[in-house]
Order: sequence, then C-alpha cells, then structure tokens
Amino acid sequence: MLDLNIILSIIILLILLILLLSQSYYKNKMSTLQKNLAKIKSDKISLSTKYGQISEEFFPLEQSYPYNSKDFKFLGNPIDGIQFNNDKIILVEFKTNTSKLSTKQRHIRDLINNNQVEFELIEAKINE
Repeated sequence: MLDLNIILSIIILLILLILLLSQSYYKNKMSTLQKNLAKIKSDKISLSTKYGQISEEFFPLEQSYPYNSKDFKFLGNPIDGIQFNNDKIILVEFKTNTSKLSTKQRHIRDLINNNQVEFELIEAKINE
C-alpha cells in the first residue's frame, strides 16, 4: 500500500496543477475580454464621430438654427460651413455633446478674432 504522505503529496500536486491551469485559463479569458472591451470603446467613439459628422450636415435645417439655411454652404473640414448673410459672413462650426474645437479650428477662430482674414480675388488666365 502507498504511504499516506505520498497520497497526500499527489493530491496536493494535483490541486496545484488544477489551480495553475485554471489561473492560466482565466488570465487568457480576461485578456480577451479586455481586448473586446477596448474595441467596443473604440467603435463607440468612431460611431459618435460619424454621428456628429452626419448631424453637422443637417443642423442648418433645424428650427433652432438662427439663420437662413438657404444661405449656408457646407464645407465639412476644417470648419462645418459658411453662413452668408446680407450684413456679415459667419464661419460656422457645429458641436454635439462634449465635443471641443480642434487645434486647427481654434487657430481659425483666433485668426478671425485678430482680424487676420482677407478676401482675395484670383483671376485665372486661360490661354485660348
């Protein structure tokens, strides 16, 4: 007959082996779940961005838009558009939720605020 100490040692080794395999399995499972969660978060941000881009094209048609939407010209980038009124021209940027101006958009705003915007007529010379 096997000694009781040997039997207990085998049982302890088997338990340790089971624990080690379980730990490895759950560690891999956790890694997979973390990767999936990161992808879901990324997809959510991407969808939010796409929703914002699509919405920007329709904002001038909303009742809350303060100007005549027929005089709005959509650009999309780096600003959403230009509103042409009789007495002034307005560069327009629409934002949803917690969106903020990009670095380039802030730069454009600052150029306008510092009176560094000009109108320039460029005539194309076409040889006939």
